[in-house]
Amino acid sequence: MSSPSASLAIWSGAWLGGRAAPDDVLDALGRWAPLALVVAGDEDTAEDLDLPWPTPRDVGSATLLSVLRLAAPAGEAAATVELVLPVPGDVAGLPTGTAFAAAALTAGEGVMVGVPGGVGIGLVPTVEGPDVLRWTVFRFRQPPARRDTALGEVEYTMREVVREAADVLGSAPAVVTRRIGDPRVVIAERLAAAQAHPYPPLSERITRVLDTADRVDAILDAADVGAPSEAPTSTGAETRETTVRSLRTAVRTARRVAVTDAVDRFLHP
Repeated sequence: MSSPSASLAIWSGAWLGGRAAPDDVLDALGRWAPLALVVAGDEDTAEDLDLPWPTPRDVGSATLLSVLRLAAPAGEAAATVELVLPVPGDVAGLPTGTAFAAAALTAGEGVMVGVPGGVGIGLVPTVEGPDVLRWTVFRFRQPPARRDTALGEVEYTMREVVREAADVLGSAPAVVTRRIGDPRVVIAERLAAAQAHPYPPLSERITRVLDTADRVDAILDAADVGAPSEAPTSTGAETRETTVRSLRTAVRTARRVAVTDAVDRFLHP
């Protein structure tokens, strides 16, 4: 998986839907960091959910399962688990004006759990060190369910995105070689890191979309397009930056839609 939030969303969806054991969720989270700290986003949330505040504590990842179950009680057919991957300029789906929205935007990720229109929870991960991950828990009124792109359309788009990402990589060999060495090595390392975070059994289409998103991400990392100023001309730099921004958006959309589709199948078979 691409992030702690993606792992939490898809594994918790499988658990809430009776398709995975609690230990499966905890193992998936433990692969990101062996130590999980939990803290409430505010005092009221701490009191309502019996969570540490304002200082995070090692109360164990199992605490997150209790919080998830409160937000999505057994038998609640309308419950949803939604992955959010916001960036400046693209915050669709976030509950406007909430502390969760601000924290998720800063982290670039988060998970919302609950019933649309009801009071649910949001969880945002923060890396505290090489072996420590902090989860901050928020409560807010869940926004309406998002009308998203169909998975089939996303899969078709990602086929084109792979080609475009390869073109970006091939357009700057000097930059790549000078800054990060052989791009094939970098791509292999990124994909190996992604494969260290497996997900529960999914449909072939969902798996393809997630795998393709990981591959495009790896290619873009290898292209080292974070330094558009090194393009031959300012026009070339601007074009590359625009292209990469578009490809990154496509990757975020693919991941979000694929995870949402997988969770929906777990919760509403």
